[in-house]
Amino acid sequence: MFEMVIGIIGENCSGKSTLASRIHDALGAEIVTGKDYLKMAKSENEARKLFREKLKKAVTGDNVIYVISEPDHLALLPDGAIRILVSADLDTIKERFKARMHGVLPGPVERMLENKHGMFDNGTYDYRFDGVSDNAAVLCEQLVSRD
Repeated sequence: MFEMVIGIIGENCSGKSTLASRIHDALGAEIVTGKDYLKMAKSENEARKLFREKLKKAVTGDNVIYVISEPDHLALLPDGAIRILVSADLDTIKERFKARMHGVLPGPVERMLENKHGMFDNGTYDYRFDGVSDNAAVLCEQLVSRD
């Protein structure tokens, strides 16, 4: 049995959720996205504390995949977590976001995507995954072989 916390980190529409789904299928891991952890308690501080504890225990217990698109959520990943950066070129991100918004990408949203593009690029990661061209099956095999 594999025991790991996997942080899937990247910008909006870079391919994080698709990769998380593929890893889930390969490893049987729970997926937590963004602030989903807030459901764990009534207050945000208590929820963050409980989620940190859950992730810390998961390093040697059940698999958890945490999908992160905001830099302040990186601090929730415990030591020993596997960090995967998922990236995509800006044009692809804009097209994917436009599709999510029913074919219209408002100017302010486009500028927000442009301003955030590359915000995770300088971090330290165990794996870097191109959400446009890389093969998720290959990455899943690499994760399975870590055990």
